[in-house]
Amino acid sequence: MDKLKQLLVDEFLRRNLYENPKYTDSKRLNKFEWQVFSQGGEDGIIAEIFKRIGLTQKFFVEFGCGDGLYCNTALLILEGWHGFWIESNKAFFKKAQEKFGGHVAIKNAVVTTKNIERLLEENDVPQEFDFLSIDIDRNDYWIWKAIEDWHPRVVMIEYNATWPASMRWVIDYKPDAKWDGSFWFGASLKALEELGNEKGYKLVGCSFTGVNAFFVRADLVKDKFHSPFTSENHYEPPRYFLIRNVGHKRGFDA
Repeated sequence: MDKLKQLLVDEFLRRNLYENPKYTDSKRLNKFEWQVFSQGGEDGIIAEIFKRIGLTQKFFVEFGCGDGLYCNTALLILEGWHGFWIESNKAFFKKAQEKFGGHVAIKNAVVTTKNIERLLEENDVPQEFDFLSIDIDRNDYWIWKAIEDWHPRVVMIEYNATWPASMRWVIDYKPDAKWDGSFWFGASLKALEELGNEKGYKLVGCSFTGVNAFFVRADLVKDKFHSPFTSENHYEPPRYFLIRNVGHKRGFDA
């Protein structure tokens, strides 16, 4: 059954991504998707973004790293980056510590709007580091909004693709609330687009799975990405069935 499912997924990708005229423009990011540790094609998109804008100190921060094997920055560690992980689940934190503790600073904490900047300061995060990944399943919008004194060059944040591209929606903020498994979480892409604009970032793409949105600081965008930088242009619908196990590469040459 798993083999059959994989064949069906590959055929879906071939027809709807690889051969879809929408994604042939070289400034769009989706055709560069591939996966090593990320749950979708985020590894490839991250690599392509930094190929276009360059690197500085190769420092990352990720909120919600899980056990480290299904996260968005594990591959960066293997590529010589260093950084800081935060994970609220104690079991995941312990596993991540066992696997990656010698390579990345890891903190077991619940991220809130009150403590986020303190956590960044206490762990010596540079104020203009390269990459921030936010994936905490509910309060993502509010955490990004609360970061005022740090200005990462690239931000990847989970969006709620249930809401249409043109609709602004944000869940109410509750510091102790957790995702309940429903579609009632996070924020719509339009809400994140507007927040990004307020903070000086442009929406440059979304993962084909309809899970993560990518923002680049406005001073770095230039003509390197597909415009307009709007949710209507970059929205991808929920294709959660495409989220695969680690180790399967996705890309135009897969």
